[in-house]
Amino acid sequence: MISFKHLFSAILFSLTFNAFSQTVYPKITGYFGILHPIVTFSDEQTSVNFRDYYAVGFPTGINIWKNQKIGFSFEVVPNIKVQGNSDKVTNLLFHPGVLVALGHGYTFAGRAAFESSGRYGITPVINKTIIKSDNCSYFAAVPLPVRLAIIIPPLLRLVFNLELLFKNS
Repeated sequence: MISFKHLFSAILFSLTFNAFSQTVYPKITGYFGILHPIVTFSDEQTSVNFRDYYAVGFPTGINIWKNQKIGFSFEVVPNIKVQGNSDKVTNLLFHPGVLVALGHGYTFAGRAAFESSGRYGITPVINKTIIKSDNCSYFAAVPLPVRLAIIIPPLLRLVFNLELLFKNS
């Protein structure tokens, strides 16, 4: 015969177990990555990274998920360019946006873009979680930045991005 004490303990254990397995929202995650512009198209020229120069960016951000499907992201990306004997930070990008979980590890990020160079625009991004663990996830992203400005020629870039996502506990 099961005593009341054992039954109560079993119910309490099952409720505790279920509570810890659920994700609490809002959920906050941080990330750091490295991105390489592959090709840049503008009115003036088409330039290729690794051939004409070397450019790299370091996206760093915080994601705040409202629920399983939608969230907000705040990202800052310093960009460095090495050409010949010169290297310098060429641009700082402020990149806020909305996140939409598409399922199967895919996420869409619709970002506004404000660059210190004077350009502004949008960046649609599709990313995919490659490796997922309890404390962090690795993901690849393919952003398609479109930039405009009155005195600077518009441009379109093809970019590849690898990032590490840190989860809060």
